[in-house]
Formats: sequence, C-alpha cells, structure tokens
Amino acid sequence: MGLRDHFHPPLHPVHHWESFHSNWATRIADALNETWLPRDYLAEEHTHVGVQCEIDIATFEHTDAARVAQIASTTGRTSPHWSPPPPRHQVALAVPDSFEVRVVSDTGGATLVGVIELVSPANKDRAEHQRAFATKCAGFLHQGVSVVVLDVVTTRTANLHNAIVSLLGVESARMPESVHLYGAAYRPVAREGETQMDVWCAPCAVGEALPTLPLRLRGDLFVPVDFESTYQEACRRRRIPG
Repeated sequence: MGLRDHFHPPLHPVHHWESFHSNWATRIADALNETWLPRDYLAEEHTHVGVQCEIDIATFEHTDAARVAQIASTTGRTSPHWSPPPPRHQVALAVPDSFEVRVVSDTGGATLVGVIELVSPANKDRAEHQRAFATKCAGFLHQGVSVVVLDVVTTRTANLHNAIVSLLGVESARMPESVHLYGAAYRPVAREGETQMDVWCAPCAVGEALPTLPLRLRGDLFVPVDFESTYQEACRRRRIPG
C-alpha cells in the first residue's frame, strides 16, 4: 500500500498524526537499536509539540524551608537575590515541533552523532517556523552531526530541504519547487582540508514505498534508516488500514 495520507480523511481525524509520528519515531529507534547500531551507540526518540525550550544547564530550586535554614546556620549565609533590569525587547521566538530520533555514541561520554527528523505541519506552516526548523538542522550539521529529514505532510507545500540548503548556501542541492513530500540525508565531512556536505534526496508520494536513507555514525560508518518497514510497523500497531 505504501504511504497513506495522515492529514486528510479517511485517516484524519480518526487517527491523530501526532500520536502516529511519535509511535513512528519509536519504531525507527527500535529498528536501529535492534538491528543496525553497534553496541556503543544508542537511538532514542525525542518528541515535543508546541512552545517548549530545551534546557542544557539546569538549576533547581529547593523549597524545603528546614533545609534552607540548616544551610544558613552552617555556612552563616543565604543565597543572594539578584534581579536583572527590564529587557530592551520582548519578541516572539519560533520553537519548532520535534518528532525526531537522536543517535548518541557512549564512547568517552554521550556524544550526539545523528538526528532523524519527522516533519510536522507546524514546521511548514509559516516562514518563521520554516526558518526555525532549517536553522535547527543547519546547527546540527555545523556541529558535525549527520541529519536525516522525512516530510510526509500533505497539508503544507513548503519544502524544508530547500530551506536548509539555502541557509547553508548550497543552492545546487535544491529540489524542484513542485516536490513537497521527500526524504533527505545530510552528511558533513572534511575532505582535503575543506568541510563539505554529502546530500541524498528521494521524492516521496502517497501510495508509494518510502525510501531508505543513510545515517552516518562516524567516518565512513553508515547505518540505513528504513522508513518503509518502520512505517508499516507503526501502521500495524496503530491499526491503520492498508
């Protein structure tokens, strides 16, 4: 049967695309962990929808009054209170939806080596959201992290692959403007003292099988991201008819 349209009847709104994308990300992570990834690599799904900022360095507030009093009596001090001046500007910040699988290497500590992005409608609906998604992917690539993107959203026509390569200044890798469903893989690589990017592209269509795309782990070590088999497994688990 190949790819179904998850954003129009008869699947929508009976089967919610958010639930399906989340489940699909899990199936992709499971397939990588069970079949392809070496023992020192791990794939995990990572999803959030709507306004949410990720915290890299977190501080925690302890509200236990007895504990605070104990620290004060022991050290003779309490934490100083400081307030910043009013901000000069308050502006909207586009935070992209994330339906993704992250692959990390635990050799010498957890290091992010690859990201698989499942595009959501919100990623494509406005120029600032498209730019935020492209910036996020470009940021991974600039850090040497390989990226794979799959877009099966039928309700928006923006091509985020084109937004990514335009942001990176690689206009030669653009897809035709008529392509709205696709998969793409990006591999940053150093060759002869120059940083380059290898790009794989595959148009997709409702009713057709989804592609298998390469995800680089390190050097020339790649694993396949089999979107078709993981998609069919997600459909089976969500009782989506063929």
